[in-house]
Amino acid sequence: MSDFVSPPDVSKRELYTIISALMMGMFLSALDSTVVSTALPTIVGELHGANHLSWVVVAYLLASTVSTPLWGKMGDQFGRKSIFQISILLFLLGSVLCGTAHSMTSLIFFRALQGLGGGGLLIGSQAIIGDLVAPRDRGRYSGFFGATFGASTVLGPLIGGYFTQHVSWRWCFYVNIPLGIAALVVTWLVLPSSAKRVRHAIDVAGIITLTIAASCLIMFTSLGGNTFAWGSRKSLGLALAGVVFTILFILIERRAVEPVIAPRLFKNKVFTSASAVGFVIGFAMYGGMTFLPYFMQTVKGASPTMSGLRLIPMMAGIFAASITAGILLSKGWRYRYFPIGGTLVTSVGLVLLSTVGVDTSGWLMGVYMLIFGLGIGSVMQILTTAVQNAVEMKDLGAGTAGANFFRSIGGSFGTAAFGALYSNFLPGRLHIQLARVGFHGKLPTANEWTPAKLLQLPRPVLQAVLHAIASTIHSIYLWALPATFLAFLLSLTLPEVTLQASRRAVEEDPVTYGSLD
Repeated sequence: MSDFVSPPDVSKRELYTIISALMMGMFLSALDSTVVSTALPTIVGELHGANHLSWVVVAYLLASTVSTPLWGKMGDQFGRKSIFQISILLFLLGSVLCGTAHSMTSLIFFRALQGLGGGGLLIGSQAIIGDLVAPRDRGRYSGFFGATFGASTVLGPLIGGYFTQHVSWRWCFYVNIPLGIAALVVTWLVLPSSAKRVRHAIDVAGIITLTIAASCLIMFTSLGGNTFAWGSRKSLGLALAGVVFTILFILIERRAVEPVIAPRLFKNKVFTSASAVGFVIGFAMYGGMTFLPYFMQTVKGASPTMSGLRLIPMMAGIFAASITAGILLSKGWRYRYFPIGGTLVTSVGLVLLSTVGVDTSGWLMGVYMLIFGLGIGSVMQILTTAVQNAVEMKDLGAGTAGANFFRSIGGSFGTAAFGALYSNFLPGRLHIQLARVGFHGKLPTANEWTPAKLLQLPRPVLQAVLHAIASTIHSIYLWALPATFLAFLLSLTLPEVTLQASRRAVEEDPVTYGSLD
């Protein structure tokens, strides 16, 4: 670990301006992973591609997740300012093309392009803060980034629902343009750069094998049980290919001159522990959050817009916990206490959410979501700060990207796993509830359910269906508990490394540590 000094040519005002632009970049990246969820039925109806529906979401998730280690390493090698600006341009180009798409095939391709830029926005914003702010002071700023990430995750369905209902689904993408341009201009004008350049070796083999491995594993978890059966040849083939190329990637990285994810990072106990906690908490967090909008719209009968508004308590919890944790870190608190406490609070939130039903009041559910958000907000950004403090400056981008990569992979696995549990549990619960009201007719398949179609059912049958859905979601949250408990146990292994008040300036040794540009 080395010392850090904030670049002398960045004033306090400029730092705040840069942080605003970086938060905007992170907001856009996280927002577009969820903004299309409420717009998908309309998109499918207009572009006539129901059989490719899941790919609209998977394409962005796949591209952004796979590219995070690559963006992080390129930032270390070639400078974060130029790499961050390239990611903004890619994201804007993808957004414009998505908004003009006239077929599902083109939309899926453009979403992948947008996802490539989104991965760079997410990692670049966090890594640049690591360059500009000393670890001891970074907590107060990272808290805002954690709050931004949480807010964008919650606001995505709300914004998507509003545009779809009142304007056009295409504005789910066009809204990125003014914000992206603003972030591009601010970083161009204010973010410091360096004229020094250093030749680097590009790990082509590592990039290719990592991309294939991550792509196969994400497609296996995202499409398995949905587009094709878990036990099908395609599903098993993706899983096998993911494992094989992961092994190849590990072997290649051991011999690479400048590996994408350096094996030495895994010798760092903070990086290893934080990545493990991030993977498991991402598994539980994304799996749990996926069902909240669905519960609001089906069981509670909320519109897409209102379902987003009802998630505000969770967003408030994430925001409050992230900001508070950051401030306390800057005052000298030990960072390892926050993941330990946060995973416990998240577990409590999941237990409470597992009790909600058809008759649960809105304010009580809001309290439960607030507690869940407080737990999540106490964990995510603290792990990033811990990793950035523990790795060497030359590995800052790769370390940041690696920690985020494992969290994203965990989220992908969690979403798929809980989706599979829901599909397996629902038929049995539905059979029991319908038998209680004496209904033995035929219902539309669960994939065809919408709030409007459910309201057309006779009231006793509707109540039976809603109770079956609520009961199934109860089980999902209870199944998420072992994951949060495992995250708690793993957080106990997180070493406490004193947050540094200074590091050697990047400019002192650009060959070793790289530069901002």
